[in-house]
Parts: sequence; structure tokens; C-alpha cells
Amino acid sequence: MSNPIGARSTITAMDREEYRRTALENWQTIAAGWERRRAQIEQTTRPVTEWMVRALDPQPGDTVLELAAGPGDVGFAAAPLLGENGRLGSSVFSSEMVGVARRRAAELGLRNVEHHQIDAEDIPLEDVSVDGVLCRFGLMLMPDPDAAVAEIRRVLRPSGRLALAVWSTARRNPWISVAGRILDERGHTPPPEPDAPGPWALADPERLRDLLVGGGFAAVHIEEVPILLKYVDVDDFIAVSTETSGMLARVWAEVPGAEHEAIAARLAENFAPFVVDDGYELPGVAVVASAS
Repeated sequence: MSNPIGARSTITAMDREEYRRTALENWQTIAAGWERRRAQIEQTTRPVTEWMVRALDPQPGDTVLELAAGPGDVGFAAAPLLGENGRLGSSVFSSEMVGVARRRAAELGLRNVEHHQIDAEDIPLEDVSVDGVLCRFGLMLMPDPDAAVAEIRRVLRPSGRLALAVWSTARRNPWISVAGRILDERGHTPPPEPDAPGPWALADPERLRDLLVGGGFAAVHIEEVPILLKYVDVDDFIAVSTETSGMLARVWAEVPGAEHEAIAARLAENFAPFVVDDGYELPGVAVVASAS
């Protein structure tokens, strides 16, 4: 589970399509890694998941849609609350990730889940057809977040609710930003575009609030939820990151072994403030929001 963006992105339609193609390729590539690391991801993000489910407050018989579901754990935490007559639509952009979520739902024995490959900016559902929408760490990655919010508002019933999460600033999420900065410094990734989607695109709570209010939502409530990511050593961090991050996986595959060593050394230097007895503990902060 890279920079500020206003309530409306200035990315052109052509840029959006290119971004979608690249993003889909990345997610298709790393879906298997997310499946292998599913338990670790689920444990790390549990505080965010629990906040979102509480905020959504799903009731027996409700229909809930999860967008950008990844391996599906947020929706799967809500599914038992929906009861036999309720339905969870677990959806994600990548067909490979749909397969990951489908296998996890079967493992959990969930019978009230349907799986879909959906672009959140064009949701193939009827107007006012769902009671709740979940979206964890997806909205910030969408090339047109306004379109996604408008679609969420369209499919929600008048009494429906939205619960979502995005990442706070780079400074407060060194588990993402340190590696990104090192790759930028060493010329492996281009400098982030000011209006591009990415981890920090909606880090400013007021920008997030403006986006939701501008999309027709009311009673917007925003909080912060801290998380903690644990790694045995730098090699462990690299192993996890290359399996779950398309950017680092691509760079790691392309650069020679000597550059691997140089990047690892820079990571060790930058992770020094986060050393604990059994490795590293890297902090993170999510910005979470609910709206009706």
C-alpha cells in the first residue's frame, strides 16, 4: 500500500490515459506480491481499516461498495456486519488483484461478496444503488479524483455514507518517502509533477475536505490515524517494497548490483533514526475521512 494536487487536477485527458495504462501494468505486475504479503499489509493497516468500518457503520441488509479494494480486507471486515441479506461489492482496477481478493474471500468463507474490475471514475452501477462506499488509499492515486467523487456521490443513496483514507505528508510517512527521495536523487525516477496523482496528492486535509464538499458531500469528518511498519533490516524493507511497489520493483530490476548496494546503503543511513532492538520501526500517518 506523489505530490499535492488541488480539488481539480490539471492533467490532460491524454496524460490521464497514459497514467491509467501505466498504473494498470504496475498493479497487474505486483498483485502476486500483494497476495504474498497480504497478512503483513492487513496487520499494518488494521487501525485504518477499523476506523473506516466504524465510520461507515454498515447495517444488516446494506449494500456496500469497496473501490480500489486491493486484497479486499477493508470490505471483508465490513461484510459480516451486512448479514446474509446484505451485499459487498469488492472492486479494484486490476484483474489480477480481483483474483487476489476473490481467493481471500473464499478463504474467509464470505458468501455475501461479489467481485468486480472497476475504474472508480466510471462506476458501472445505477444511480442511488448502494448504502455505503469504502476506499482506502485509492482516491489519491486516481488521475481525476473529482470524477471519482462525483461517481461515488451518484451511486450512493440519500442516506448513504462514504469512508476513505489517504496518506498524510511525505515527512510523516518516511516508509514511503525515504526510498522515493533516494531514487529521485540517484536519477532513477523523474521529479514528481505538481498535479500528478500519488501518495501525497490529498495529504492536505483541507484539500480533501474541499474535494468532498465540492462533490456534493456533507457532514465531512476528517481525522488522522497513525500506523507503524516494522522491518527486520534494510534487506527486509527492500524485499517487501519490491514486491508491493511497482516503482521500486521496476528500478530494482533495471539497475546493476552495484547500484543495489548503493541504494541499500543510503536507505540504512536514512533509516538510522528508526532503529529498534529487532530492526526498524517506520512511522506512518493516514488521513481518514467520512461523509454523508
